[in-house]
Amino acid sequence: MQIDRSKRPISSQEIKFNTPGIHHFDLYNGLKIFFSAKKDLPIVRINFIINNGSKFDPDDKKGLCNLLAMCIDEGAGEFDALQLADEFEQLGAQFSVSCDTDVSIISLQVLSENFISALNLLSAVITQPHFNDDDFELQKNKVLVRLNQSKAEPDYIADISFEYFLFGNNSPYAFPVMGVEHTVQNIDSDSIRNVYKNYFAPMNSTMVVVGDIDNDLLKKELELVLGKWDRKPKINNTVTNLNRTKRNVFIINKPGAVQTEIRTGHLSSKRNEKDFFQKQIVNMILGGQFSSRLNLNLREKHGYTYGVQSRFSYFKEAGYFTVSTSVDSNNTANALNEIYKEIKKIRNGITNDELSFTKSSLTKKYPSNFETYRQIAANISSKVIHNLPNDYFETYINKINSLSLDDVNKIAYNSIYPDELITVLVGDSKSIFSQLSENDFGEITTLEFEEVFQK
Repeated sequence: MQIDRSKRPISSQEIKFNTPGIHHFDLYNGLKIFFSAKKDLPIVRINFIINNGSKFDPDDKKGLCNLLAMCIDEGAGEFDALQLADEFEQLGAQFSVSCDTDVSIISLQVLSENFISALNLLSAVITQPHFNDDDFELQKNKVLVRLNQSKAEPDYIADISFEYFLFGNNSPYAFPVMGVEHTVQNIDSDSIRNVYKNYFAPMNSTMVVVGDIDNDLLKKELELVLGKWDRKPKINNTVTNLNRTKRNVFIINKPGAVQTEIRTGHLSSKRNEKDFFQKQIVNMILGGQFSSRLNLNLREKHGYTYGVQSRFSYFKEAGYFTVSTSVDSNNTANALNEIYKEIKKIRNGITNDELSFTKSSLTKKYPSNFETYRQIAANISSKVIHNLPNDYFETYINKINSLSLDDVNKIAYNSIYPDELITVLVGDSKSIFSQLSENDFGEITTLEFEEVFQK
């Protein structure tokens, strides 16, 4: 049986859904707590958020936040690295540490019966990390090896190079979280200790807790374990320079590559601005789902790619729009032309049928974002990081359903800027360059990957 993808499936009836309730309280030392009870299973999930992301890394030490995240659980309190890992394992706990552009997050998930023991281990990691020199050198070498390996990954090169040229080298959002080789080389163990000392503090942190535990008991245990943690943070301030761009193409040479990684896009508004819901709909129709205009064009009609997607991405102080795909090298210009055509076309507006289908898709899949403990914690964390309204979860579906065709078409025209597209093409520069014309694509620059973060 052949499926006719030109016909969308019929929507079913509306789904009833209760958003998770969230309680907020502060510990005596100023640590902010957001708690959501979930009693389905005897599980507790914690996301501990520190306002210390890679955007705060010094210019000559990009990758510092990432290295701190890798080192902070390499021994803490009375345990060395192996003992600490073994303690978490014996409790059946899932434990991880990560750093992104805006924040660092220490995550823990454990059975309710082991919560207090796991919380004590978590507290040791947060308040008593060892930061031994030998552990630091081991983790630093891992990063350098990973950076060297990434030179063979066209998709990674395309992603980080696109953000670099989009934001410009004077922006804290221009550099990859992992850093680049010459800046990671500059990082020493004292740098890690200084960042921890300056920024890991209760007044600079937030804890999100989801799970099977009583609110009063949670507050009591947190006061006992973390209430005496009392360090004053250094104030984190960054200047986010966001300059409007003009259409440019950057070809990053990967000799002999048979495919081209394509990234094209421009700067956009932040996550907590009023056009978010309209942009969600515009993006779903343009390239945010399998039946999107971009996918029907590049994949179904022309066969240039297995898949193409567009999205609005958000940092705390900035946002951007991007289209990404991978195509056969010989079809680079053809695919890029079709992408540009669809980007221009979406500004002319969407149809009532597209609006109705996308509203239904967004609202009916929304409850699935709150199925697991991890998902609920992640959504609350995002709400905290981006300073979203208190009733954001409760009003999401109504705000989507209340949008009119005019509301969405106005934002489609005012949030997509074809003349400001920054395009990064990673592939064989000779093959790619011969296909492009500056009259169609703007100024074209060809360079090696090693030159990217020196421009």
